[in-house]
Amino acid sequence: MARLVIKIGSNILADKKSGLKIKRIETISDDISRICALGNEVLIVSSGAITAGMKRLGFVEKPSEVRLKQASAAVGQSILMSAYEKSFNRHNRKIAQVLLTREDLSNRKRYINAKNTLLTLLSFNVIPVINENDTVSTEEIKFGDNDQLAALVAGTVEADWLIILSDVDGLYTSDPTSNADAELIREVTEITPQIESIAGASRSGVGTGGMYSKILAAKKALAYGIKVNIISGKKSGVLKRLISGKHEGTAFLPTAKSINSRKGWIAFATRPKGALILDDGAIKALVKSGKSLLPSGIKEVQGEFEIGEAVRCLDTKGIKIAKGIVNYSSQDISKIKGKKSHLIEQILGFKYADEVIHRDNLVILDIK
Repeated sequence: MARLVIKIGSNILADKKSGLKIKRIETISDDISRICALGNEVLIVSSGAITAGMKRLGFVEKPSEVRLKQASAAVGQSILMSAYEKSFNRHNRKIAQVLLTREDLSNRKRYINAKNTLLTLLSFNVIPVINENDTVSTEEIKFGDNDQLAALVAGTVEADWLIILSDVDGLYTSDPTSNADAELIREVTEITPQIESIAGASRSGVGTGGMYSKILAAKKALAYGIKVNIISGKKSGVLKRLISGKHEGTAFLPTAKSINSRKGWIAFATRPKGALILDDGAIKALVKSGKSLLPSGIKEVQGEFEIGEAVRCLDTKGIKIAKGIVNYSSQDISKIKGKKSHLIEQILGFKYADEVIHRDNLVILDIK
């Protein structure tokens, strides 16, 4: 048995002219129901609400104003869920709507609550259908697109597999829509800068994430040790064939080394409230030796933050080195930066810990 997160984009499920593609939703629901019948657990991350709402409200083009997007999402989400409900009912499969914002996963308590809810739904053989809560999301709390949300959900529930349904067969050597000689890359063992560079941007007037976004999502999922496939969502039976062991689309293989759920939450879900500029000695201790961050290695404090909030660790050139949860506020770190740990209590009048960031709450960054 495997736990799968299947991400379905707007351009798979809907278009500006006709709204939701009911037949496509039924086909995908058929495949997912067969997967569940084999004993697998499935969570769906589904876009399509805004596009469905656009059709119902009479918008010809995707609105640029936030309030109109939110209105479209409010109208379209019920249409989307109704289509899923009817499709899965044909297979006696129960579904549940779960709407999330970035804040729901960046806040540790809400993150745990969301995780518990999703796992409880799976324990009742319910398929969660997850979408960003676009009716309340603003730029400050948006995931960016549902590719990133899918990767975070996969890490949250400790999934075995992230499958991203795309409007093309997978990752190509160049944009297949403009280059007939583009070749499908069947397997990726490492997401290098070259792989990122050949991932083209979306040209869809419906979706918000292109192939580059999918590559970044894959990179996050791989860091958890989750295998990833990008496959066509427009061809019947592809999902079924993939699950049965046949090769489809582009497969991304995780490395042996992976981060745990908590460190994944720190790396990808938390929003940094500030930054700490580190000296070369501290960077070496963090990166090479896996040490905690002590106040003696901090040269500068940027931003305002409180105990328990996330910050970035930068070198003197501003390059991101790590991200972690602080044991002291920005105001207190400003007082103890550059000082030895045994002086903390003398300077502040109290001491929570010797470390500004403990190594268990710190992640070395190599992902955007």
